[in-house]
Amino acid sequence: MATRHRYSAEIVWTGNRGAGTADYRAYGREHEIRFPGKPAIAGSADPAFRGDRDRVNPEEMLVASLSTCHMLWFLHLASVAGLVVESYEDAPEGVMVEEADGAGQFAEVVLRPRVRLSSGDPARVADVHEEAHRFCFVARSVNFPVRCEARP
Repeated sequence: MATRHRYSAEIVWTGNRGAGTADYRAYGREHEIRFPGKPAIAGSADPAFRGDRDRVNPEEMLVASLSTCHMLWFLHLASVAGLVVESYEDAPEGVMVEEADGAGQFAEVVLRPRVRLSSGDPARVADVHEEAHRFCFVARSVNFPVRCEARP
């Protein structure tokens, strides 16, 4: 039997500069992303879409979500496989394609994890990355390729 998990958030637009959305250039894209019992995240649109570059945008959060989901699965599976991970870093990158009419979609996200082991067989790292990718809830939920290019 499948187990269902529910996740909730509250999104509050904070970019009303007095006239609401009366004009495309008159309102801010600032917002807060709130989760029960956790600090709010200051969000905005990508600067290419009139957003605040000092705030996190949805596209960055999607890339980070894919990366962190993969990492958490990797750490779990490495532990089960007898690999002792000393450090894990990733430099993921997503490519979004914007169409002429303004619509768009992600074409791909590439994860570039770098793992350092303190013990265990380094030859197993690639297999564990492959298995982590297969299990990652977020990667399994998107309709574009998510590739893993592990780095030494």
